[in-house]
Amino acid sequence: MIAHKIPVTVITGFLGAGKTTIIRNLLQTAGGKRIALIINEFGDLGVDGEVLKGCGEETCTQDDIVELTNGCICCTVADDFVPTITQLLGRENKPDHIVIETSGLALPQPLVNAFNWPEIREQVTVDGVVTVVDSRAVGNGQFVEDVEKINQQRVADEALDHESPLEELFGDQLTCADMIILNKADLVEEKVLADIEADINGRVKSSVKLLRASNGSLPASVLLGLEADSQDDMHNRLSRHDQYHHDHDDEEPHHSHEHDHDDFVNFVVEPGAVGEKNSFTSSLDSIIEEHDILRLKGFVEVKNKPMRLVVQAVGSRIDSYFDREWAPDETPATRLVVIGLEGLNQQAVASAIEAAARQAG
Repeated sequence: MIAHKIPVTVITGFLGAGKTTIIRNLLQTAGGKRIALIINEFGDLGVDGEVLKGCGEETCTQDDIVELTNGCICCTVADDFVPTITQLLGRENKPDHIVIETSGLALPQPLVNAFNWPEIREQVTVDGVVTVVDSRAVGNGQFVEDVEKINQQRVADEALDHESPLEELFGDQLTCADMIILNKADLVEEKVLADIEADINGRVKSSVKLLRASNGSLPASVLLGLEADSQDDMHNRLSRHDQYHHDHDDEEPHHSHEHDHDDFVNFVVEPGAVGEKNSFTSSLDSIIEEHDILRLKGFVEVKNKPMRLVVQAVGSRIDSYFDREWAPDETPATRLVVIGLEGLNQQAVASAIEAAARQAG
């Protein structure tokens, strides 16, 4: 990890799935973080930008919103997207985070691969790809609620250079994701939702987090900070052209959740210094699985080490790395933020983490 790189979240999904609502909720819970938006929902031009500009948040001023109106973003990477990113990076007041809303017709892989271009790869990293699924449409045997509107969008986009059927695009959006949001879950019967989840779980890697949402009610703490470096992992996210179905015989089962905005809890655990980092992170992995923790992130003081250890976990994926030396004015300490769903036994989780720290010496 290179600490100075600006993280980018790519939010993909068909027109009408709820991408704009999710972004608006994200902005309202960003905690003062300066977020730049690149909007490319071609066929609904002007609508998304005006909605987001009216959200009243300092994190989404008009200067921080760029609308790409020349067509599908994956088809205009060189002419449209790369210059836009370069311009954002050249600003004096650089954003803390960049969020990209793709066109529903966009293939996510070419866009994510663009972050390996020399002009931008040293300055930004893809924090994560979030795919938004219209649960009600999928439950009704479609991928979008208004197929005719998608067809009109396809015809209107003169830059579109691929004829991917909706089923193929849907598969590509899933296999490229780090997190999948089943939006409009409140409008679908439980059995139908369970069938949708089972189908999606059979197409994606076990490390992909699958969440349910109503009205796109997901806070920034859940969507941002995945640290997936997705641009380095595209070879493991094959599109339908190469590999549509995956073999999951040896993988762990997925966990999915139904929740609303207020159903998330987060708390801090400060278990003290640890002696053996690998032992500690391995124990964290077990604790996360046992208690079905959604996110865990923070810093760890490792005994006899001048550098602080960063720990970042999303579902079953846990990463750790030393990022820098503790500053002279800092008191080394272990401080972990745990994010889960309402009902998570906070005391049990805290006790388990504290025990893990003691056992790690």
